[in-house]
Amino acid sequence: MVSKHKNRWLRRWLLVIIFWAVPVAIVAINEIREEMSYNAVDLDHALTSWTFTDAQRAAGAPARCHGKPDEAKAAGCPADVLAANAPRQQDAINEYSVRRTTLISYLWHAFVGYWVVPAAILFVIGVIIGMVRRALRRPPAVKSPANHG
Repeated sequence: MVSKHKNRWLRRWLLVIIFWAVPVAIVAINEIREEMSYNAVDLDHALTSWTFTDAQRAAGAPARCHGKPDEAKAAGCPADVLAANAPRQQDAINEYSVRRTTLISYLWHAFVGYWVVPAAILFVIGVIIGMVRRALRRPPAVKSPANHG
């Protein structure tokens, strides 16, 4: 009878952990989608907005400098405008990369905190309960009178 139910708690633990992974994954996917869409819009806005000096405005640069840097260059945007806006646009690209790395780091910590740690805690609790039940199930050892001397 014991072998029929052997490791039943382990199968139950695996079932609980697998089902617990579903809401954790749903939350993580939604967070990634929302945060990255916000970051992509922010990056696109930073790459498609241009700053001009008064002299560049007078020379008609705003009409030729629109879109992302490659599009603006193809449209005939002056090199001085491209050079003046390049550091700000590169900073936006770097910021996007930092945000993505930070999001991945946060999600890793959330995965560990909301899935790995509960799984480990439930596993340890199951092991302790199993050891207690096994200890209570065994009859006490009977000492033979021959050993008393």
